[in-house]
Amino acid sequence: MRPRQSLTELFAAFLEFDHDRCQNWAMDPRLRRNMERCLAQTADQPDTFWALHWHKVWQADTSNELRTRLAREHLTAYVQEPCYWVAHKTASSFSSHQYSLADLFQMAIAQIDKVLRGFNNQQGFNFKNYASVTLHNLVRESLRQRQEVDICSDWALLRKLSQKRLVEALQTVGLAAETIASYVLAWSCFKALYVPQQATQSQRLSKPEPETWEAIAQLYNQERLNQSGLAAATTQHLEKWLAVCAKSARAYLYPSLLSINTPKPGQDSGEFIDDLAETSQTTSLLGDLIEAEEVAQRQAQQQQIGTVLLEAIAQLDAESQQLIQCYYRDGLTQQQMAERTGMKQYTVSRRLTKARETLLKRLAQWSQAELHKTPTSDVLNAMSAVLEEWLKTHYHHPDLVVDQPVTR
Repeated sequence: MRPRQSLTELFAAFLEFDHDRCQNWAMDPRLRRNMERCLAQTADQPDTFWALHWHKVWQADTSNELRTRLAREHLTAYVQEPCYWVAHKTASSFSSHQYSLADLFQMAIAQIDKVLRGFNNQQGFNFKNYASVTLHNLVRESLRQRQEVDICSDWALLRKLSQKRLVEALQTVGLAAETIASYVLAWSCFKALYVPQQATQSQRLSKPEPETWEAIAQLYNQERLNQSGLAAATTQHLEKWLAVCAKSARAYLYPSLLSINTPKPGQDSGEFIDDLAETSQTTSLLGDLIEAEEVAQRQAQQQQIGTVLLEAIAQLDAESQQLIQCYYRDGLTQQQMAERTGMKQYTVSRRLTKARETLLKRLAQWSQAELHKTPTSDVLNAMSAVLEEWLKTHYHHPDLVVDQPVTR
């Protein structure tokens, strides 16, 4: 895979695959024109500046849907390399699964919206590094979900499903809030009453018996009285609703991928990307100055984070430092680490976890003292992502972190 060189390529070019091989970079004309206009107005800024800029546009410009979509596509182009390396690593680690490198790449790209929603541009993250860590976790989770979705019957899938995932699935297909409330109540009654015997529980769970449907309908019609606006339902209604729930959940957990270059339905010419608005007013001088100042502040924070973590690692005992090096530098599994160090595997797991907790605690203390952030669960989760990103960068590319620990 040829590395991209220019900023225009980074934010406007997409990987093309020939079967399971990277063929070339395909430049999207509209994204290219938009980046060229922006670069003509704001020169001499690194790719990290533009990544933060496009994320802010995506996040803040909700009144202009086409402009938001344009920013999203720029960031989708920007994370092509992280998606490729996530796919490559996953393919190498799970050689027995049925997905090709190109499949895994598309699976990673499909998670871009979750990356955009999870990224916090106020906490000093490097967007590309954050995307790499997040996409790796999301692809692994997606593979697990797809395996379950593929082999589960509708009824087994509904029993495995969480309410949060069900609501998200129903919202994704565009159902009204009142309809979703009815479906979720029906699902809750189903889960409460359809509890197969332990010996018969399996991923091929069969449809409930008629008497169970009657009990579900009776419970639903009792419970609906506690929620305003829900109509009565028969067993036929409930079975139909739950079928919709299962279909929506399956599509949500295992979405079909649609390229922005896909022809529009019913048209001989024209692609979805043609709907992206062209705009020449994407930056302003004042906005550039503000964003440049913010980039400098984040770089300073990243330097401080690196200093804090290097000191914290130096204070760990020699065995803990060795375990961290084996895991992040050498990419060893816990079993391989146990063989190398002569420890038991459970000892390796416990000591590695304790070492990371120590580093996370030190990072949280620095955050509270310097950034005045209370270490809530959300803050700790964000700090954990920062820690993981820094450790991978530090041990894989030590030359990049001698003076600036997490700056690319």
